[in-house]
Amino acid sequence: MTATLDEATLDDLRARAEAWLADDPEPDTRAELRRVLDRLPDPAAAADLADRFSRHLTFGTAGLRGPLRAGPNGMNRAVVRAAAAGLLTWLAARNAPGPLVIGYDARRGSYDFAVETARVATGTGRPALLLPRPLPTPVLAHAVLALDAVAGVMVTASHNPAQDNGYKVYLGTRLGGRLGAGAQIVPPVDAEIEEAIRGVRRLADVPLGDPGEVLSDDVVASYVAQAAAVVDPAGPKELTVAYTPLHGVGAPLFVEALTRAGFAAPAVVAEQAEPDPDFPTVPFPNPEEAGAMDRLLALAQATGADLAIANDPDADRCAVAIPTPDGWRALRGDEVGVLLADHMMRQGMTGTYATTVVSSSLLRAMCAARGLPYAETLTGFKWIVRAAEDLVFGYEEALGYCVAPDLVRDKDGITAALLVCELAAGLNAEGRTLADRLDEIAAEFGVYHTEQVSVRVDDLSQITAAMTRIRQQPPDRLLDQPVTDVEDRAPEADVLILRTDRARVVVRPSGTEPKLKAYLEVTEPVRDADLAAARERAAAAIQTLRAETAAALGIG
Repeated sequence: MTATLDEATLDDLRARAEAWLADDPEPDTRAELRRVLDRLPDPAAAADLADRFSRHLTFGTAGLRGPLRAGPNGMNRAVVRAAAAGLLTWLAARNAPGPLVIGYDARRGSYDFAVETARVATGTGRPALLLPRPLPTPVLAHAVLALDAVAGVMVTASHNPAQDNGYKVYLGTRLGGRLGAGAQIVPPVDAEIEEAIRGVRRLADVPLGDPGEVLSDDVVASYVAQAAAVVDPAGPKELTVAYTPLHGVGAPLFVEALTRAGFAAPAVVAEQAEPDPDFPTVPFPNPEEAGAMDRLLALAQATGADLAIANDPDADRCAVAIPTPDGWRALRGDEVGVLLADHMMRQGMTGTYATTVVSSSLLRAMCAARGLPYAETLTGFKWIVRAAEDLVFGYEEALGYCVAPDLVRDKDGITAALLVCELAAGLNAEGRTLADRLDEIAAEFGVYHTEQVSVRVDDLSQITAAMTRIRQQPPDRLLDQPVTDVEDRAPEADVLILRTDRARVVVRPSGTEPKLKAYLEVTEPVRDADLAAARERAAAAIQTLRAETAAALGIG
């Protein structure tokens, strides 16, 4: 039942909405908000209006992300103009020359938001360079470096639901420095830009210029050529691949890079091959979500594929599935991350290998055994790519991988997919599979079993309550072992880590979605060369750990 707002609250909401209408530059969102006002005092309309004006979308280290709708708590042209004006003000205050390069995906509003940003940039006298069409996020990240831009903006909500859009900012070499060149912003830059956004009083006073220069395909060709070059041209190329871009923008570039690298073109899921902002075949266009890869796995089975690969809609993430005697199995992000790291190590690629506090600790063990530098960061590629000057590889368990930091200083689902294909083809030539290589790694280092508890909420206060509960009353024991370490990363990050001798639990709110996440890991030694028994013990332990964690969070 919708609560009825009192008259004073309703009058205040009306006044704020009218003020917003007077400054909103977009006729469609003005009409949308007017329709809501015209329905007042209907309780449902009042609740809708209250939600739209409950807060301003905050410009954080992931930029902006929210539902497409009128009002300050939504993605719309007014919010984007203010964000662009704040960003340009911040850039001007640092006297940093250079163009702003802008990319966009195929979601609703993405092109219009990109053009709006370009017009704000040129209105300040700064050149704006627009990518030539809807393209993957890694192309924008590459373009920031390739074009020596002062900064970059990517309009995308990545793998969020269809009703969302977003706005991400990257810094060039001048402002990003040695570690942050071409990478997403980190604190305190996000807070400084947010402060500049709040300084924008009237959108009508923001000077607008022309829509900037639309770039040729040269920057796209540069990306594709260098992406294909991550694969050894002399290596085996016999591989049958099934692929889906999940209604996103990844297919043309992945197919071109894959064939340029010497592989056969993949079979592509026909119903998901073209960009579609409605994502009609999946409720959530995220390959981690249950059912999202069903059509891909059916195609892989029908075509006798050796490998199934999915990119998310902006192609910065990569999901991999393999055939097993019991059917197709999607690999966890940690499994793909370890396979890629192991492959690069075996190729003799030296430098720092990095991951995050929520990813498997197996990478740490591998680096220690092989004498390679290891770094561990907070979640997010903005931190991973800043882990070390000699970074050679970084990954996060949420299907993000950086295999070519000099090309893209961010996660890149296309180059990661190419390297997975190289590894799989090499193993195929030896009569082996990715599953075989995972077995060999487990036999050498032990079983590191990871899973995730992810709870989507309608009310963000539920996340706050769960984090407060586990902080105030952390469990004394997990898996019948004492909790030997409770590490609270607050206030630096809203992250709590619990450790025992054989288990680890990391709890944090999602940075991009209304979810509470708990990352579970159990380690199990392989006794008497019986890998199957070790995996069975680890699988049973992880289920117990899942129940114990849910109880500690109050979500069981």
